[in-house]
Amino acid sequence: MRRPEISLEFFPPKNIEGTFRLWDTVQVLAPLNPRFVSVTYGAGGTTRDLTRDVVATLHKHSGLRTAAHLTCVEATKEETREIVRGFADAGVKDIVALRGDPPKGADGFTPHPEGYANSVELIESLASEGDFNIRVGAYPDVHPEAADGAADIDWLKRKLDAGATEALTQFFFEADTFFRFRDACVKAGIDKPIVPGILPIENWKGARRFAESCGTKIPAWVIDAFEKAERDGRSDLLATAICTELCSELIEGGVDKLHFYTLNRPELTRDVCHALGVTPDVRLENVA
Repeated sequence: MRRPEISLEFFPPKNIEGTFRLWDTVQVLAPLNPRFVSVTYGAGGTTRDLTRDVVATLHKHSGLRTAAHLTCVEATKEETREIVRGFADAGVKDIVALRGDPPKGADGFTPHPEGYANSVELIESLASEGDFNIRVGAYPDVHPEAADGAADIDWLKRKLDAGATEALTQFFFEADTFFRFRDACVKAGIDKPIVPGILPIENWKGARRFAESCGTKIPAWVIDAFEKAERDGRSDLLATAICTELCSELIEGGVDKLHFYTLNRPELTRDVCHALGVTPDVRLENVA
């Protein structure tokens, strides 16, 4: 089995305990030599300043190529451009450009009157303003707000044509879900890389809620397996096995890059990566 390249997603801390957890996560996973790491926004752009600060600190002190999430939510175009200029001044050249989730309690996404209406407008602006490597989101299962899968793929193509270089998918539970999506994208004329997003399931109840909220289909066998594993106290073993098998099937199907949603809990991601042959580079130990 080929050794895949990996990338990792972190989220910014909300308190002191979260800060220690983030840096512990970086120390555990940085030796795996990820091709980049990304730092998210909270829903509704609630952690915008924290994201900016964490990205700048990681970029400066960790030695890791660091990508900043950037959304259209609750910000004017000028505010967003100011954030982008700050990233550029800090030497950050990688951005994950997203429309973003609406603020908590909102019925749906409403563009700021002076902001970007959608992710395509944001990507076009980024592509015109600087030498950024722009990544975008993609949805192997239909996005809850999309009419159907074809509409999802059409929107993805628009984002890539607007200047994005690569897509990172929402997580999914079965390799065939990704392969069907990848084939449909190729048929639609998309020729830029589409990287599978992988969620190691540290907490089944939380993962299930997240999947239901973002439209990710949960196979019945997964629900049954985790319900039995929780009764037997073997959830961690099951999560490691399921995630490793999913990644192995993707690699056998031609995938050479994987993007892990770590949730700032590094152990399961580390164990899965080790099982795939992604082992520590001693030169990168203790980078944080």
